[in-house]
Amino acid sequence: MGTSKEADLLARWAELAGAQASTVGQELIGRYQEPHRRYHTVTHLAAMLGVIDELAGDADDVDAVRYAAFFHDAVYAVDRADNEEASAVLAENILESLGAAPELVREVARLVRLTAGHDPADDDRNGGVLCDADLAVLAADEQGYAEYTAAVRAEYRHVPDDLFRAGRAAVLQGLVQQPRLFRTATARTRYETAARANLARELTTLTSAD
Repeated sequence: MGTSKEADLLARWAELAGAQASTVGQELIGRYQEPHRRYHTVTHLAAMLGVIDELAGDADDVDAVRYAAFFHDAVYAVDRADNEEASAVLAENILESLGAAPELVREVARLVRLTAGHDPADDDRNGGVLCDADLAVLAADEQGYAEYTAAVRAEYRHVPDDLFRAGRAAVLQGLVQQPRLFRTATARTRYETAARANLARELTTLTSAD
Protein backbone atom coordinates (compact mmCIF):
# COMPACT_ATOMS: atom_id res chain seq x y z
CA MET A 1 0.00 0.00 0.00
CA GLY A 2 1.54 3.22 -1.15
CA THR A 3 -0.48 6.01 0.51
CA SER A 4 -2.11 6.71 3.83
CA LYS A 5 -5.54 6.29 2.23
CA GLU A 6 -4.64 2.83 1.02
CA ALA A 7 -3.17 1.94 4.42
CA ASP A 8 -6.35 3.15 6.11
CA LEU A 9 -8.45 1.02 3.78
CA LEU A 10 -6.32 -2.01 4.46
CA ALA A 11 -6.74 -1.41 8.18
CA ARG A 12 -10.52 -1.18 7.70
CA TRP A 13 -10.45 -4.45 5.76
CA ALA A 14 -8.42 -6.14 8.51
CA GLU A 15 -11.01 -5.03 11.07
CA LEU A 16 -13.64 -6.87 9.07
CA ALA A 17 -11.84 -9.93 7.76
CA GLY A 18 -8.92 -10.31 10.15
CA ALA A 19 -5.22 -9.71 9.72
CA GLN A 20 -4.81 -13.11 8.09
CA ALA A 21 -6.79 -11.80 5.12
CA SER A 22 -4.44 -8.86 4.49
CA THR A 23 -3.14 -10.22 1.17
CA VAL A 24 -6.68 -10.58 -0.10
CA GLY A 25 -7.38 -7.06 1.10
CA GLN A 26 -4.39 -5.67 -0.75
CA GLU A 27 -5.51 -7.34 -3.96
CA LEU A 28 -9.07 -6.09 -3.49
CA ILE A 29 -8.03 -2.51 -2.79
CA GLY A 30 -5.63 -2.70 -5.72
CA ARG A 31 -8.59 -3.15 -8.03
CA TYR A 32 -9.72 0.38 -7.12
CA GLN A 33 -6.35 1.65 -8.39
CA GLU A 34 -6.65 0.30 -11.92
CA PRO A 35 -5.39 2.92 -14.41
CA HIS A 36 -8.69 3.30 -16.29
CA ARG A 37 -10.54 4.41 -13.16
CA ARG A 38 -11.10 8.07 -12.41
CA TYR A 39 -14.11 8.09 -10.06
CA HIS A 40 -14.50 4.46 -8.93
CA THR A 41 -11.25 4.62 -6.98
CA VAL A 42 -9.92 4.24 -3.45
CA THR A 43 -11.17 7.79 -2.77
CA HIS A 44 -14.73 6.72 -3.57
CA LEU A 45 -14.39 3.58 -1.46
CA ALA A 46 -13.02 5.51 1.51
CA ALA A 47 -15.80 8.08 1.23
CA MET A 48 -18.43 5.34 1.16
CA LEU A 49 -17.04 3.70 4.27
CA GLY A 50 -17.13 7.07 6.03
CA VAL A 51 -20.81 7.54 5.21
CA ILE A 52 -21.57 3.97 6.29
CA ASP A 53 -19.99 4.80 9.64
CA GLU A 54 -22.37 7.76 9.95
CA LEU A 55 -25.39 5.64 9.01
CA ALA A 56 -24.36 2.54 10.97
CA GLY A 57 -27.34 2.75 13.30
CA ASP A 58 -29.71 2.44 10.33
CA ALA A 59 -28.32 -0.96 9.25
CA ASP A 60 -29.23 -4.39 10.58
CA ASP A 61 -25.73 -5.75 9.88
CA VAL A 62 -23.29 -2.92 9.32
CA ASP A 63 -20.36 -5.28 8.79
CA ALA A 64 -22.17 -6.87 5.85
CA VAL A 65 -22.70 -3.38 4.45
CA ARG A 66 -19.00 -2.59 4.88
CA TYR A 67 -18.00 -5.80 3.13
CA ALA A 68 -20.39 -4.91 0.31
CA ALA A 69 -18.77 -1.49 -0.02
CA PHE A 70 -15.36 -3.07 -0.46
CA PHE A 71 -16.69 -5.35 -3.19
CA HIS A 72 -19.31 -3.21 -4.93
CA ASP A 73 -16.98 -1.77 -7.58
CA ALA A 74 -14.29 -4.45 -7.40
CA VAL A 75 -15.01 -5.23 -11.05
CA TYR A 76 -15.48 -2.02 -13.01
CA ALA A 77 -15.17 -1.26 -16.69
CA VAL A 78 -17.32 1.19 -18.62
CA ASP A 79 -17.64 -1.15 -21.60
CA ARG A 80 -19.35 -3.99 -19.74
CA ALA A 81 -22.89 -4.18 -18.39
CA ASP A 82 -22.29 -6.81 -15.73
CA ASN A 83 -19.96 -5.02 -13.34
CA GLU A 84 -22.20 -5.49 -10.32
CA GLU A 85 -22.87 -9.15 -11.07
CA ALA A 86 -19.17 -9.85 -11.60
CA SER A 87 -18.34 -7.99 -8.38
CA ALA A 88 -20.94 -10.02 -6.49
CA VAL A 89 -19.51 -13.29 -7.78
CA LEU A 90 -16.04 -12.15 -6.77
CA ALA A 91 -17.38 -11.36 -3.28
CA GLU A 92 -18.91 -14.82 -3.03
CA ASN A 93 -15.69 -16.52 -4.08
CA ILE A 94 -13.39 -14.49 -1.84
CA LEU A 95 -15.59 -14.61 1.25
CA GLU A 96 -16.14 -18.34 0.86
CA SER A 97 -12.37 -18.82 0.55
CA LEU A 98 -11.94 -16.90 3.81
CA GLY A 99 -14.42 -19.17 5.58
CA ALA A 100 -17.14 -16.56 6.04
CA ALA A 101 -20.53 -17.74 7.23
CA PRO A 102 -22.84 -18.68 4.33
CA GLU A 103 -25.48 -16.16 5.43
CA LEU A 104 -22.88 -13.36 5.35
CA VAL A 105 -21.71 -14.40 1.90
CA ARG A 106 -25.30 -14.36 0.62
CA GLU A 107 -26.07 -10.97 2.15
CA VAL A 108 -22.92 -9.29 0.86
CA ALA A 109 -23.50 -10.62 -2.65
CA ARG A 110 -27.14 -9.47 -2.53
CA LEU A 111 -26.09 -6.01 -1.46
CA VAL A 112 -23.46 -5.72 -4.20
CA ARG A 113 -26.06 -6.69 -6.82
CA LEU A 114 -28.39 -4.06 -5.37
CA THR A 115 -26.03 -1.26 -6.42
CA ALA A 116 -26.92 -1.91 -10.06
CA GLY A 117 -30.22 -0.09 -9.57
CA HIS A 118 -29.98 1.62 -6.17
CA ASP A 119 -33.59 0.66 -5.46
CA PRO A 120 -33.75 -1.25 -2.17
CA ALA A 121 -37.07 -2.27 -0.67
CA ASP A 122 -38.47 0.04 1.98
CA ASP A 123 -37.69 -2.49 4.72
CA ASP A 124 -34.17 -3.29 3.44
CA ARG A 125 -32.13 -1.49 6.06
CA ASN A 126 -28.76 -2.83 4.92
CA GLY A 127 -29.55 -2.01 1.31
CA GLY A 128 -30.69 1.47 2.22
CA VAL A 129 -27.44 2.26 4.00
CA LEU A 130 -25.27 0.88 1.19
CA CYS A 131 -27.14 2.70 -1.57
CA ASP A 132 -27.25 5.94 0.42
CA ALA A 133 -23.49 5.75 0.93
CA ASP A 134 -22.93 5.11 -2.77
CA LEU A 135 -25.06 8.11 -3.77
CA ALA A 136 -23.90 10.52 -1.06
CA VAL A 137 -21.50 12.16 -3.53
CA LEU A 138 -24.55 13.66 -5.23
CA ALA A 139 -24.85 16.02 -2.27
CA ALA A 140 -21.25 17.25 -2.43
CA ASP A 141 -20.45 20.96 -2.29
CA GLU A 142 -19.90 22.84 -5.54
CA GLN A 143 -16.23 21.94 -5.88
CA GLY A 144 -16.76 18.34 -4.82
CA TYR A 145 -19.60 17.86 -7.26
CA ALA A 146 -17.57 19.39 -10.08
CA GLU A 147 -14.71 17.00 -9.30
CA TYR A 148 -17.16 14.08 -9.27
CA THR A 149 -18.68 14.93 -12.66
CA ALA A 150 -15.25 15.55 -14.16
CA ALA A 151 -14.06 12.16 -12.92
CA VAL A 152 -17.10 10.41 -14.37
CA ARG A 153 -16.53 12.13 -17.71
CA ALA A 154 -12.88 11.04 -17.63
CA GLU A 155 -13.91 7.42 -17.20
CA TYR A 156 -15.99 7.79 -20.36
CA ARG A 157 -13.38 9.85 -22.20
CA HIS A 158 -13.65 7.55 -25.24
CA VAL A 159 -17.34 8.47 -25.68
CA PRO A 160 -18.12 11.52 -27.89
CA ASP A 161 -19.57 14.50 -26.06
CA ASP A 162 -23.04 14.31 -27.59
CA LEU A 163 -23.46 10.64 -26.76
CA PHE A 164 -22.09 11.12 -23.26
CA ARG A 165 -24.43 14.03 -22.55
CA ALA A 166 -27.45 12.04 -23.71
CA GLY A 167 -26.49 8.99 -21.70
CA ARG A 168 -25.62 10.92 -18.58
CA ALA A 169 -28.83 12.95 -18.80
CA ALA A 170 -30.86 9.74 -19.02
CA VAL A 171 -29.19 8.39 -15.89
CA LEU A 172 -29.82 11.62 -13.99
CA GLN A 173 -33.44 11.79 -15.15
CA GLY A 174 -33.96 8.33 -13.75
CA LEU A 175 -32.61 9.51 -10.41
CA VAL A 176 -34.60 12.74 -10.17
CA GLN A 177 -37.83 10.92 -10.99
CA GLN A 178 -37.47 8.74 -7.91
CA PRO A 179 -39.69 9.95 -5.07
CA ARG A 180 -36.63 9.93 -2.83
CA LEU A 181 -32.95 9.57 -3.61
CA PHE A 182 -31.98 8.45 -0.11
CA ARG A 183 -33.63 5.67 1.88
CA THR A 184 -32.50 6.25 5.45
CA ALA A 185 -33.98 9.13 7.39
CA THR A 186 -30.50 10.31 8.36
CA ALA A 187 -29.30 10.50 4.76
CA ARG A 188 -32.50 12.16 3.54
CA THR A 189 -32.10 14.88 6.13
CA ARG A 190 -28.44 15.44 5.31
CA TYR A 191 -28.29 14.91 1.56
CA GLU A 192 -31.62 14.99 -0.28
CA THR A 193 -32.01 18.73 -0.84
CA ALA A 194 -28.41 19.34 -1.88
CA ALA A 195 -28.36 16.28 -4.13
CA ARG A 196 -31.50 17.31 -5.98
CA ALA A 197 -30.12 20.81 -6.49
CA ASN A 198 -26.87 19.39 -7.92
CA LEU A 199 -28.73 17.02 -10.22
CA ALA A 200 -30.98 19.81 -11.48
CA ARG A 201 -27.99 22.04 -12.27
CA GLU A 202 -26.13 19.27 -14.04
CA LEU A 203 -29.19 18.32 -16.07
CA THR A 204 -29.61 21.92 -17.15
CA THR A 205 -25.98 22.00 -18.28
CA LEU A 206 -26.26 18.69 -20.12
CA THR A 207 -29.47 19.49 -21.94
CA SER A 208 -28.60 23.07 -22.85
CA ALA A 209 -25.19 22.24 -24.34
CA ASP A 210 -24.83 22.65 -28.07
